[in-house]
Amino acid sequence: MCDTVVRITDEGVLFAKNSDRDPNEAQLVEFHPAADHEPGPVRLTHTEVPQAPHTNAVLLSRPWWLWGAEMGANEHGVVIGNEAVFTRGVPPAGGELTGMDLLRLALERADDRASAVEVIVTFLADYGQGGSASHAHPNFRYDNSYLIADPTGVTLLETAGRTWATEEVQEVRAISNGLTIPGFADQHADRLRGAVAECRLRQARIAESASRANSVRDLMVVLRDHGARPGPTYRLINGALSAPCVHAGGVLTAPQTTASWVADLRPGGRHWVTATAAPCTSVFKPIDVGRLLQGESLPEVGPLPEVGPLPQGRAQSASDTYDPAHLWWRHERIHRAWARDPRAFADIARARDEMELRWLAEETPTVDAWREAGEWERLAAEVEVRGDVRPWFVRALWAKWDRQAGLEIGRHQDC
Repeated sequence: MCDTVVRITDEGVLFAKNSDRDPNEAQLVEFHPAADHEPGPVRLTHTEVPQAPHTNAVLLSRPWWLWGAEMGANEHGVVIGNEAVFTRGVPPAGGELTGMDLLRLALERADDRASAVEVIVTFLADYGQGGSASHAHPNFRYDNSYLIADPTGVTLLETAGRTWATEEVQEVRAISNGLTIPGFADQHADRLRGAVAECRLRQARIAESASRANSVRDLMVVLRDHGARPGPTYRLINGALSAPCVHAGGVLTAPQTTASWVADLRPGGRHWVTATAAPCTSVFKPIDVGRLLQGESLPEVGPLPEVGPLPQGRAQSASDTYDPAHLWWRHERIHRAWARDPRAFADIARARDEMELRWLAEETPTVDAWREAGEWERLAAEVEVRGDVRPWFVRALWAKWDRQAGLEIGRHQDC
C-alpha cells in the first residue's frame, strides 16, 4: 500500500510519496552512478533481463531485499513512484518482474517521462509482471500503477496484467492502490480488495490536500497526515490505513509507511527523503542529485557498490532484523516508541518542524542538514514513554513484529 501524489504549480512539478511496506522491511536510500556495460544479463529481484549498454545515474529508495525501488530519480530529472493496484478481468501476466524492478529499469534507461513509459510498457509486453512483492508474505503479488514526472510534466501509467493505459496529469493527481483512469479502471479495478485497502478514501484525501500545496513543506504535511485526528486511527481489519501516514495494526492487512520522499522538480529544487519509517516521526533530509553526480557521497551511507547478482537478487546491506549500524533500524526505536504515545514527543516534533523550515529557507547544505538530523535523532531517542495509547490488538501485533526483528522497545540506550 502506498500514496503517491503530484502537484503541477506555475513554477513546476512537485512530487511526493509514502512507501507502505511490511513493518520490519528496512528501506535504503542509495545512489548508483551512471555506468557503461558489456553485453549480458542483469539480475533483478526474481529474474534476469538483458543489460542496457548504458545506465543513468539513479537515486533510489529501495526495500532491502529487492533489486528494484519504490521511488527514485535519475540524472535527467525523471522521478517515478509506483503503487500496488488490485485488478480483475485480466489473465495473469505470467512474468517475474516486480513493479519496483520496472521502476528502476525505467529510471536507469530513460531520459524523460515519455521514454520512461516506453521502457515500462516494453518490458511489460516482453516479460510480464508478477513475482513475490513481499519478503514477509511470499505469495503476495499485484499489478502496478506509476506517476512518472519530469520537469515538463507528469504522466500517469496504470497496468492490469500486460495491458496498460496512460493519462497526462493536468494539475493534481493522487494514486493510492486503486486504478483511476476512466474506462480502464471501470474494466479492471477489483473493488473489494480496493475497499479493504481504503484506496478511494486515501486518494480523495491526499488529492484534496495536495490541491492546496504550493511548496515542499506543504507536501511534507500532506504525507504526515493521519486524517481527522492528530494521531493514527486504528481499525481491527487494516490498522491505520485510512490516511496517508499509514501505521500498521490490522489483522487482515498491516502495511506501515517505511519511507517517504518529496521531489521538487522546479528550477533549483532538491529531493527530500526520510530514509526512515513513519514520516510523522521522521525528518525529511535534503539531497542534491547534482552534487552526487559531482562525486559527493550520500550522508550516513557513503559510497555504495553496485548491487550485483547476489543470491535471489537481495542486497546484503540490511535485513528484516534489527541492526543499529543502519539508520533505518536505529530510527525504529524512536518510531516504535513514538507510536505508543505521540503526545510524549510533542516538543521534539516541534523542534523537528522548525529545523526543516530553517533548512528550506536557508537552503542548508545536504551534509550539514543530515548531521543536524542525526543530532535530533539522538535527542528523540531520549524521550521517555510511560504508557501505550494504542488499541490492544495493535499492541499485540507490534509485540510480535518486535520479537521477529529482535528489537526490545523501552529506553533507547543504544541509539
